[in-house]
Amino acid sequence: MADENQDKKQQASKAKKAAKPAAKKEAAKKDVKASKKPAAKKESKKGSKAKGKEKKASKAKEEPAKKSGKEPAAKAKAKPKAPVAPPVVKAKARYVRIAPRKARLIADQVRGMDIESARALLQFSPRGAAQPIHKLINSAAANAENNHDLIGDEMRVASITVDEGPTLRRFRPRAMGRATPINKRTSHIAVALTPVED
Repeated sequence: MADENQDKKQQASKAKKAAKPAAKKEAAKKDVKASKKPAAKKESKKGSKAKGKEKKASKAKEEPAKKSGKEPAAKAKAKPKAPVAPPVVKAKARYVRIAPRKARLIADQVRGMDIESARALLQFSPRGAAQPIHKLINSAAANAENNHDLIGDEMRVASITVDEGPTLRRFRPRAMGRATPINKRTSHIAVALTPVED
C-alpha cells in the first residue's frame, strides 16, 4: 500500500513537472502570439491604408478619364449664347442745390420716357428741379454719342435716382433773441440711358 502511494505521488510529481514546462511553453507561446498580434494588426492596417491609397489613386485616374469622355459631348452641345445686354450710359450731378423731395417729383415724371419727350416735358415744366435734370439728361446723351458711339436722340431714360447730399445748416434770427435753423438741402442725381428697342 505504501509502495502504491509512493508510486502515485511520484507519478503525480512527474506529471506536475511535465505539466509545468508545458504550461511554461504555452505561456511563452501566448506571449509570442500577443507580441506578434499587434505587429500583425499594424501591418494589416498599413496594408489596408496602402490599399485605400491605391484605390483612391485608381479612382482619381478614372475620374479624369470620365471627365475627358464628357468634354467632347459638352463641346458637341453648343450652348446658346445669352442675349447681349444693351449698353447703359450714365451721368451724375452731385451736390445740386435743390431738396431731394422736390427733385424726385420731376424724376418720377421722366423715368422710362424717351429722350425727346423727356426734354419737351422738362423744358416747359415750372418746377425748379426741371433745369438741373434737363442738363443732366443732355449730358448723358452727349456721353452716349462721344463715349459709346450711339445716337443720342434714340435713347430712353432707363433709370433716374435722386439721393440726399449734405445739408447746409444755416440759422435765421427771430424775435426775442432766438435763432431758428434753416436746412439747405442738396441732392445727388444719377441718370442711366439705354437705346430705344425697335
